[in-house]
Amino acid sequence: MKPSVILYNPMSSPSRKKILPMSLLALGAVLEGRHEYSILDGNDTPNPLGAIRERVRQGANVIAVTVMPGPQLAQAWPVCRELKREFPGLIIVWGGYFPTLHASACLNSPEIDYVVQGHGEAVFPELMDLIASGGDPAGLQGLACRREKGAACANPPAPLPDPRLLPAFPYDRIDISRYVRSTFLGSRTLPHHSSYGCPFACNFCAVAAVSQARWLAQTAEQVAGIAGYYRKRWQVNAIEFHDNNFFVQEGRVAEFADRILRFGMAWWGEGRVDTLSGFSESTWRLMAQSGLKMVFMGAETSSLQTLHLMGKGGTLAPESTLEICARARRHGIVPEFSFVIGNPPDPDADVEAAFQFIRRLKKINPACEIILYTYAPVPLEGGMLRAASAYGFAFPDTLEEWASPRWREFAARRSAGVPWFSERLKRRVRNFERVLNACYPTSTRPGPGAVARALLRGAGFWRYYSGIHAFPLELRVLQRCFHYRRPETTGF
Repeated sequence: MKPSVILYNPMSSPSRKKILPMSLLALGAVLEGRHEYSILDGNDTPNPLGAIRERVRQGANVIAVTVMPGPQLAQAWPVCRELKREFPGLIIVWGGYFPTLHASACLNSPEIDYVVQGHGEAVFPELMDLIASGGDPAGLQGLACRREKGAACANPPAPLPDPRLLPAFPYDRIDISRYVRSTFLGSRTLPHHSSYGCPFACNFCAVAAVSQARWLAQTAEQVAGIAGYYRKRWQVNAIEFHDNNFFVQEGRVAEFADRILRFGMAWWGEGRVDTLSGFSESTWRLMAQSGLKMVFMGAETSSLQTLHLMGKGGTLAPESTLEICARARRHGIVPEFSFVIGNPPDPDADVEAAFQFIRRLKKINPACEIILYTYAPVPLEGGMLRAASAYGFAFPDTLEEWASPRWREFAARRSAGVPWFSERLKRRVRNFERVLNACYPTSTRPGPGAVARALLRGAGFWRYYSGIHAFPLELRVLQRCFHYRRPETTGF
């Protein structure tokens, strides 16, 4: 059978915010000239089921779906279920973070034929080759599937691909201009993914389960070349790096920053507190001069013990977060700190300690951004999962349960859908967050305006400094009136 593939990216945001579907472009790049394919972005397609149905009727016989837990899963599973009912011969392949971590739940659903675990650049084209030749893909590295009598089988993960050796994205396959957007960084922003994986093995992080603590990256010359291409072709003035860890190698970062000085582009990326703490002052100055506006870093917790439980100890300590907060302020770069709070075994004490630590950060650098998540386990062995299991926590084993409202909120790391995080504690966290966001409105959104921000700050000031967070009804009304949105739920 000659494969004709639909690469499908389910809707990832209820607002259908258009984010360049880089995972589909990455797969398209390795299929180019090898197998027929088309791209369908659920964020840019009002009726994806109808659009896919029409392409299948025109001859498409394979659909490859990239799936994250949460909104993408909630759209992908019903669409695939209906497609399989209408077209039983259609081959459905799932890949991405969710299928990599929960392959058995995917294969428990008869709609899913194959699961690609890890990065699909090598696995998926080989799977298509075997389908084309009539071969047996059951032993393909990085693939999970059903063997005889329906038993699921998962093979060892495929090796991490080297981004330096992969073909360029087939940008002409989609209308890139539809994905250029105005953000906190600049009026014309596009993303790029310059590296795969992360060299660290934090046991609360899905990336560690996918990358096996490995990191491979494009060269600084390659990344600067893509930035220049964006600048020339689409007049882009800002770039978001969606790497799991952009700042692993100081030399690469410094060379990239030096190469883009002439572009006048703003940029953003994710890194680790301890890694960036080790960068020289000259590199920090160069990053600032090159247009680095903000760095996302996982502060995670104020407890050294919890950091070790997370597998994130070593050179990282709460004091490092305080120091990097001050250092970023000196260089005019906004530090964006995420916290994983309400951790077992004592979630109440963990929350209180986090609140006090955040106050210290805001005192050092009022411009620092704070993002709060509740701990959501991943199927990766370690102290965090063991502590969660002691509370009776277990993952669903069906897609139907994963697509339910409770587990969709769990995937967003915003819910009380875990046994150690009570509804009372959830309210306490959300009240603190509402007060914090009023007293220190985020700078990553184009609105609210100056008057609205002043009103929010005035209303939140007394609560923040008095420590009275309960029942912030006036703040809820103001934030709703001003359409206040946080970057952890809407991005910037």
